Amino acid sequence: MIAELRQDGSLKALFPKVRGNALDAVFLNTAGGLTGGDRMQITSEAGAGAHIVMSSQAAERAYRAQAGAVAVSEVALDVAQGGRIDWLPQETILFEGAAISRRMTVRLAADATALLVEPVIFGRTAMGEQVHDLHLSDQWRVYRENRLIFADAIRLTGDAHRQMQHRAIAAGAGAMATILLAGRQAAACAELIDLPASSGMNLITDDLLLVRLLATDSFALRAQMIPVIEALTPLAIPRVWRL
Repeated sequence: MIAELRQDGSLKALFPKVRGNALDAVFLNTAGGLTGGDRMQITSEAGAGAHIVMSSQAAERAYRAQAGAVAVSEVALDVAQGGRIDWLPQETILFEGAAISRRMTVRLAADATALLVEPVIFGRTAMGEQVHDLHLSDQWRVYRENRLIFADAIRLTGDAHRQMQHRAIAAGAGAMATILLAGRQAAACAELIDLPASSGMNLITDDLLLVRLLATDSFALRAQMIPVIEALTPLAIPRVWRL
C-alpha cells in the first residue's frame, strides 16, 4: 500500500503489478538524462514490515556538462522495523565530459534490510567512446539505529579512461558496480555467490555484505549482476532488468 506519493519535475514513478507482498516502484527521468546544473532527488520510506523494490525504467545518462556545472543526484532511503528496500536502478552511463555528484543516505531500524545496487558504465562501448574528461563523485552512508555502519566514496576526475587502466583501480574495466546487502541474511547469502577473478566480495560483518563487480562493458556487467542480485533477494529480479 502506498501511504503517500509526491512527484514533480521530470522525475516520475510508476507502479507495476504487485509481486507477492512487495511493492514495485519504477522511476523514470522524462528529461532523458542529467547534465550540469540538474538536480534529482529521491526519498523513499518503507514502513514496519513493508518491502519496496525500486528500479529505473531505463539506464540513466550523464551528458557533457558546461565548465563548472555539476549534476547532483541525492537518494534517501528509510526502512522501519522489519521492513526492506531493494534499490535496483539500472546502469548510469557516463558520457565524455560528464560531471555528476551523487549521494545516497540509508537509515535502517534494528531489524530492517536494504539491498543497494549501483552500476556505472564509462562511455558508450558500441560507439568506441572513451571517457577522458569526467567528474564523478559518489558517496554512500548507511546507518542502523542512527549508528554509521558503512561509508563508501568514489571519486574520479580528469582522464577516467587512463585511471581505470591501473590494476589497483579497475585493471582496464569499462563498467563497474557496487552492491551492498545490510541485513541478517547477509552471511547466508554470501555462500551463494560465485564471482569471476576480476570481481570480489567482503563479508564485513555477519549482517553486512559488500560486492564489487568489474567488467569490460555493460552487457558483461549485467551478466554478472543478475545472478548476484538473485542470490541477495527473495523475489524475482524486476522485469526491466532482464537481458
